[in-house]
Amino acid sequence: MSRAKRSDDWGFPRWRPYGSSREAQKVRICDRHGCAEPGNCPAPKSPNSPDRWYFCEAHAAEYNRGWDYFEGLSAEDAAARAADEARGARSYARAQHYAWGGSGDGSRSADEMRALELLGLDPDADFDATKKAWRAYAKECHPDVKPGDEEAAKRFAAGQAAFEVLKQAEERKSWKPA
Repeated sequence: MSRAKRSDDWGFPRWRPYGSSREAQKVRICDRHGCAEPGNCPAPKSPNSPDRWYFCEAHAAEYNRGWDYFEGLSAEDAAARAADEARGARSYARAQHYAWGGSGDGSRSADEMRALELLGLDPDADFDATKKAWRAYAKECHPDVKPGDEEAAKRFAAGQAAFEVLKQAEERKSWKPA
């Protein structure tokens, strides 16, 4: 039973980390003809292909400017693929309300929960109750009702922001994809 010999390399000089070696590192050169820069930006050779080009940053940017995802597809295939991509993106948007939001049924974000708490509402309050609570809150601390009161103005601004958060959440929920 022999033990592995410990390395005598303690990482000196200071800038070399422990265990580093002095072997040459393999550097991939940019695949663009005539370029000698390191090619560390992979780019697909064709749609749905595992083959990749490796470009430097400048040539990767040039390649991406001219990239057409639907190149070589018929108009029907391109439309079908675009619809499929859009359907996948809408699925993520529809599932957005599943993010954890604290108390409640989990359908509200943390910002919505804070807004409901500021307006004194339960986590499962509907939007009509939200509008009613916002009107009551605004009547209580509106700067026109309490002129010169800085604290009331700050409370009103916070309530306005809370209502805006809840209004946008309601718009997201009621949005139906085309």
